[in-house]
Amino acid sequence: MVRMVLELTSVILEIFVRFFELVSALLVVYAGLKAATKILLLEAFKKPYKYEQIRKEFTNKILFTLELLIVGDIIVTVRNPTADDLLLVGAIVVIRTVLGYFLSKEVKDITLTES
Repeated sequence: MVRMVLELTSVILEIFVRFFELVSALLVVYAGLKAATKILLLEAFKKPYKYEQIRKEFTNKILFTLELLIVGDIIVTVRNPTADDLLLVGAIVVIRTVLGYFLSKEVKDITLTES
């Protein structure tokens, strides 16, 4: 009975991890397509977009994507907490956190220049 519950828990956690990975991938593709479309409209048809605003929106979506990927990494670690996995996930979380920090700093800089 306990083994069956553990296997079911493992399957459910795997589904959540895949869900977060899929949502993250779709969000990056959506953000990239949206930003590229706005840039093309700006260049080709002189639509009222600003590069700073496009960049800010794109960066915000990437930040959110990084946070979703960190959630997936944490779930993987909870599911299989070996020392190697903990170190690997720790390194990944640190890298993604540093990326997130610099991206959010860039968004703040863009916001300040718009003001």
